[in-house]
Amino acid sequence: MVEFTRNGKKRVVVTGMGAITPLGESVQAFWDGLVAGRSGIGRMTLTDPSAYPCQVAGEVKGWDPDRHIDKRESRRMARFSQLAVAATHEATRQARLSAERIDSTRFGVVFGNGNGGFPNIDEAMRTVVTKGGMRMSPFFFPMALPNMAAANISRLFGAHGISNTIVTACAASTQSVGEAAEVIRRGAADVVITGGAEAGISELGLAGFAVMRALASSHNDDPPLASRPFDADRDGFVPAEGAGILIVESLEHALRRGAPVLAEVVGYGASSDAHHQFQPDEDGAGAARAMRWALDDAGVGPREIDYINAHGTSTPLNDASETAAIKRVFGDFAYKVPISSTKSMIGHALGGAGGMEAIASVQTILTGVMHPTVNYQKPDPACELDYVPNVARRKPVRTVLSNSFGFGGQNACLVFRAFDE
Repeated sequence: MVEFTRNGKKRVVVTGMGAITPLGESVQAFWDGLVAGRSGIGRMTLTDPSAYPCQVAGEVKGWDPDRHIDKRESRRMARFSQLAVAATHEATRQARLSAERIDSTRFGVVFGNGNGGFPNIDEAMRTVVTKGGMRMSPFFFPMALPNMAAANISRLFGAHGISNTIVTACAASTQSVGEAAEVIRRGAADVVITGGAEAGISELGLAGFAVMRALASSHNDDPPLASRPFDADRDGFVPAEGAGILIVESLEHALRRGAPVLAEVVGYGASSDAHHQFQPDEDGAGAARAMRWALDDAGVGPREIDYINAHGTSTPLNDASETAAIKRVFGDFAYKVPISSTKSMIGHALGGAGGMEAIASVQTILTGVMHPTVNYQKPDPACELDYVPNVARRKPVRTVLSNSFGFGGQNACLVFRAFDE
């Protein structure tokens, strides 16, 4: 007999996924690229990067929203909303989900985003300066506001329940999946569209990160080599864009409507470093708390984790801090658990990164393949764990930890497990 609750809480499962990424416009294209170790990073084209030290990015190449969205609708959306809505179409198709067949008042959206329509803000300010404020688009605010991806998804997919946007920088979409699971666990919804999206590549965004010296700058002539998580020669993250959407629902609701069950969301933890405006806690204490709480929530010990999908940004401080945090939580087992960074191939999509990495985590469980961390060539004494270097590895995987750590010291972690009754 199927148990619909565990430890007094409703069980939450993933029934659909959708992805628009620098590696392609579907989950399969994304996953095939990751397993092959193929980079989606190229010369930046969405803005002119020639005046800046970083000139590469993980862009969704040849993006045409009209392939996925009604043309009139897409013209009124910022790029981040377009990516989110397009990925939601794929996720709802896989989940065989439509508002007409469920109670739409118990169908919600909990979404992660960092910047909203950042390129639209950049464009609007240029208009104000050169042409005057009355020449701005009347759709500026509906495009720019960070909550508009969630709003557009709710409206277009008929979700009349909770609508929430998590804006915790690079932790946003991982935290959104965790909070979506909590909404279902407490009985406030049956189904939630979750994950996240980001499309902030613009001169304003590029300049802001460049003056912080946060971006990769040493491989402009060979973009696929620019993102180097955990490598001793890493020198910053590569800006990226994309969307990763998951349909999560109560196990009881999923089975009742005959939905495919891809994996179970069993653990969630979130914490704050309370340390610095943008630098991580060097000893990894805050990240370790989030990991430990996610494991506790899942009811699993460190040795039950088969694989870690790392935050792995390719910045000197973050990768060393995350390694220290893993050691804090896993002890000697830290040297035995495989770890890899999705960002090594697609760059860092900020608030959208965790949604794509959650999909990679579920795909790892479904396929028994751990994608590699590419460009890992020169070991760093501060990062000496098993980062699945350069080549994918096959191994049965039952339980996965996925990490996301954001500016401001905001940390979120998820535990996914293979579904069994």
